[in-house]
Amino acid sequence: MRFLTIVRHCKSSPAPEGGSDFDRPLNRRGREQAEQLREWARDPEQLGQYGPTTALVSAAARTRETFRRAFDETPFVVRHEYSDLIYNGRREVSPEDLLIDLAAIDPVTMSLLVVAHNPTVHELVFALATKVPKVLREGNYPLGGAFVLALPDNRQVGLMNYDVVASFVPD
Repeated sequence: MRFLTIVRHCKSSPAPEGGSDFDRPLNRRGREQAEQLREWARDPEQLGQYGPTTALVSAAARTRETFRRAFDETPFVVRHEYSDLIYNGRREVSPEDLLIDLAAIDPVTMSLLVVAHNPTVHELVFALATKVPKVLREGNYPLGGAFVLALPDNRQVGLMNYDVVASFVPD
Protein backbone atom coordinates (compact mmCIF):
# COMPACT_ATOMS: atom_id res chain seq x y z
CA MET A 1 0.00 0.00 0.00
CA ARG A 2 1.13 3.55 -0.68
CA PHE A 3 -0.38 6.88 0.27
CA LEU A 4 -1.18 10.43 -0.83
CA THR A 5 -0.78 13.11 1.83
CA ILE A 6 -2.55 16.37 0.96
CA VAL A 7 -1.40 19.44 2.91
CA ARG A 8 -2.60 23.02 2.84
CA HIS A 9 0.14 25.57 3.52
CA CYS A 10 0.41 26.96 7.04
CA LYS A 11 -0.80 30.43 8.09
CA SER A 12 0.90 33.22 6.20
CA SER A 13 1.48 36.95 6.51
CA PRO A 14 0.19 39.53 4.07
CA ALA A 15 2.41 40.17 1.06
CA PRO A 16 5.45 42.31 1.81
CA GLU A 17 5.20 45.92 0.65
CA GLY A 18 5.45 45.90 -3.12
CA GLY A 19 5.19 42.10 -3.12
CA SER A 20 2.52 39.87 -4.55
CA ASP A 21 0.35 37.11 -3.15
CA PHE A 22 2.98 34.68 -4.49
CA ASP A 23 5.58 36.23 -2.12
CA ARG A 24 3.66 35.83 1.15
CA PRO A 25 5.80 34.19 3.88
CA LEU A 26 4.57 32.25 6.90
CA ASN A 27 3.83 34.28 10.00
CA ARG A 28 4.71 33.23 13.57
CA ARG A 29 1.58 31.08 13.85
CA GLY A 30 2.36 29.40 10.53
CA ARG A 31 5.90 28.61 11.64
CA GLU A 32 4.47 26.99 14.79
CA GLN A 33 2.01 24.97 12.69
CA ALA A 34 4.87 23.81 10.44
CA GLU A 35 6.85 22.69 13.48
CA GLN A 36 3.86 20.61 14.64
CA LEU A 37 3.63 19.06 11.16
CA ARG A 38 7.35 18.29 11.29
CA GLU A 39 6.98 16.44 14.60
CA TRP A 40 4.09 14.44 13.11
CA ALA A 41 6.06 13.68 9.92
CA ARG A 42 9.16 12.52 11.79
CA ASP A 43 7.21 10.13 14.03
CA PRO A 44 7.26 6.61 12.50
CA GLU A 45 4.03 5.79 14.33
CA GLN A 46 2.25 8.87 12.98
CA LEU A 47 2.63 10.45 9.52
CA GLY A 48 6.08 8.90 9.15
CA GLN A 49 4.50 5.49 8.60
CA TYR A 50 2.95 6.76 5.33
CA GLY A 51 6.28 7.60 3.69
CA PRO A 52 8.69 7.79 2.12
CA THR A 53 7.20 10.22 -0.37
CA THR A 54 7.84 12.10 -3.55
CA ALA A 55 6.55 15.63 -2.96
CA LEU A 56 4.94 18.17 -5.27
CA VAL A 57 5.02 21.67 -3.76
CA SER A 58 3.52 24.87 -5.08
CA ALA A 59 6.27 27.36 -5.90
CA ALA A 60 4.61 30.15 -3.86
CA ALA A 61 6.66 31.37 -0.89
CA ARG A 62 4.23 30.16 1.79
CA THR A 63 4.00 26.62 0.40
CA ARG A 64 7.77 26.35 -0.11
CA GLU A 65 8.30 27.57 3.45
CA THR A 66 5.67 25.15 4.80
CA PHE A 67 7.42 22.31 3.00
CA ARG A 68 10.89 23.37 4.12
CA ARG A 69 9.92 23.81 7.78
CA ALA A 70 7.64 20.74 7.99
CA PHE A 71 9.03 18.09 5.66
CA ASP A 72 12.38 18.90 4.07
CA GLU A 73 15.28 16.71 5.21
CA THR A 74 13.01 14.27 7.06
CA PRO A 75 12.81 10.54 6.31
CA PHE A 76 9.23 11.23 5.14
CA VAL A 77 10.38 12.92 1.89
CA VAL A 78 12.85 11.36 -0.53
CA ARG A 79 12.44 13.79 -3.43
CA HIS A 80 10.51 16.99 -4.11
CA GLU A 81 9.62 19.30 -6.98
CA TYR A 82 8.31 22.85 -6.96
CA SER A 83 5.59 23.78 -9.44
CA ASP A 84 4.31 27.15 -10.63
CA LEU A 85 1.41 25.29 -12.25
CA ILE A 86 -0.31 24.41 -8.95
CA TYR A 87 -0.24 27.97 -7.55
CA ASN A 88 -3.79 29.25 -7.97
CA GLY A 89 -3.02 32.95 -7.63
CA ARG A 90 -2.43 33.23 -11.37
CA ARG A 91 -5.18 30.93 -12.63
CA GLU A 92 -7.84 28.62 -11.25
CA VAL A 93 -6.26 25.25 -10.45
CA SER A 94 -8.73 22.38 -10.43
CA PRO A 95 -8.31 19.06 -8.60
CA GLU A 96 -7.81 17.48 -12.03
CA ASP A 97 -4.95 19.91 -12.77
CA LEU A 98 -3.30 18.94 -9.50
CA LEU A 99 -3.77 15.23 -10.24
CA ILE A 100 -2.17 15.64 -13.68
CA ASP A 101 0.91 17.23 -12.09
CA LEU A 102 1.00 14.57 -9.36
CA ALA A 103 0.73 11.78 -11.93
CA ALA A 104 3.64 13.32 -13.85
CA ILE A 105 5.97 12.85 -10.85
CA ASP A 106 4.34 9.67 -9.50
CA PRO A 107 6.96 6.92 -9.35
CA VAL A 108 4.12 4.43 -8.67
CA THR A 109 6.46 2.71 -6.21
CA MET A 110 6.26 5.13 -3.30
CA SER A 111 3.86 7.46 -1.58
CA LEU A 112 3.11 11.04 -2.60
CA LEU A 113 2.88 14.37 -0.78
CA VAL A 114 1.37 17.57 -2.13
CA VAL A 115 1.65 20.97 -0.42
CA ALA A 116 -0.67 23.45 -2.09
CA HIS A 117 -3.50 25.96 -1.68
CA ASN A 118 -7.17 26.23 -0.91
CA PRO A 119 -9.63 25.80 -2.56
CA THR A 120 -7.75 23.25 -4.71
CA VAL A 121 -6.69 20.97 -1.83
CA HIS A 122 -10.21 21.07 -0.37
CA GLU A 123 -11.76 20.20 -3.72
CA LEU A 124 -9.15 17.47 -4.25
CA VAL A 125 -10.10 15.67 -1.02
CA PHE A 126 -13.79 15.96 -1.95
CA ALA A 127 -13.02 14.50 -5.39
CA LEU A 128 -10.93 11.58 -4.07
CA ALA A 129 -12.12 10.58 -0.60
CA THR A 130 -14.63 7.77 -0.21
CA LYS A 131 -15.75 9.54 2.98
CA VAL A 132 -14.82 13.22 3.41
CA PRO A 133 -13.65 14.01 6.97
CA LYS A 134 -16.14 15.98 9.08
CA VAL A 135 -13.79 18.97 9.51
CA LEU A 136 -13.75 19.41 5.72
CA ARG A 137 -17.49 18.92 5.30
CA GLU A 138 -18.14 21.65 7.89
CA GLY A 139 -15.83 24.35 6.54
CA ASN A 140 -12.60 25.30 4.83
CA TYR A 141 -9.51 23.15 4.68
CA PRO A 142 -7.60 24.05 7.88
CA LEU A 143 -4.30 25.88 7.50
CA GLY A 144 -1.49 23.35 7.91
CA GLY A 145 -4.03 20.53 7.74
CA ALA A 146 -2.90 17.18 6.35
CA PHE A 147 -5.10 14.31 5.14
CA VAL A 148 -3.68 10.94 4.12
CA LEU A 149 -5.41 8.77 1.51
CA ALA A 150 -4.55 5.11 0.82
CA LEU A 151 -3.55 4.42 -2.80
CA PRO A 152 -3.40 0.98 -4.40
CA ASP A 153 0.07 -0.36 -5.17
CA ASN A 154 1.36 -0.27 -8.73
CA ARG A 155 -1.36 2.06 -9.96
CA GLN A 156 -0.80 5.70 -10.85
CA VAL A 157 -2.67 8.27 -8.77
CA GLY A 158 -5.82 9.38 -10.55
CA LEU A 159 -9.41 10.49 -10.26
CA MET A 160 -10.86 7.59 -8.26
CA ASN A 161 -11.97 7.03 -4.68
CA TYR A 162 -9.53 6.40 -1.86
CA ASP A 163 -9.98 5.88 1.88
CA VAL A 164 -8.79 8.58 4.26
CA VAL A 165 -6.54 6.74 6.72
CA ALA A 166 -5.12 9.61 8.80
CA SER A 167 -5.40 13.32 9.37
CA PHE A 168 -3.61 16.00 11.30
CA VAL A 169 -4.68 19.57 12.01
CA PRO A 170 -2.16 21.73 13.91
CA ASP A 171 -3.35 23.68 16.96
